[in-house]
Amino acid sequence: QIQLVESGGGLVQAGGSLRLSCAASGSILSISAMGWYRQAPGKQRDLVASITSGGSTNYADSVKGRLSISRDSAKNTVYLQMNNLKPEDTAVYYCYARGWTSVYWGQGTQVTVSS
Repeated sequence: QIQLVESGGGLVQAGGSLRLSCAASGSILSISAMGWYRQAPGKQRDLVASITSGGSTNYADSVKGRLSISRDSAKNTVYLQMNNLKPEDTAVYYCYARGWTSVYWGQGTQVTVSS
């Protein structure tokens, strides 16, 4: 089992920045990748960014150049630095971790970008 605790969401004006954090605990040695999905009202949950245990990253085209994923292995924590935020970034952001046989999810954190 893997437990994920997210923090860092909130309300920000367009052009502003936020940093999301996701701390993992439990069977952390089984984690092969972590990342973030987001879900806006009435829409499906889409991948935002991911990082593998080897450090490879992947981003949705809509966030390239504005959002950056990183990790602190000593703290078992993944971060999503979000710069130049746009109203269309408004969503609930969910952290995930891929274990040996399952994908685990955080509780979600709301990000609201006002215009």
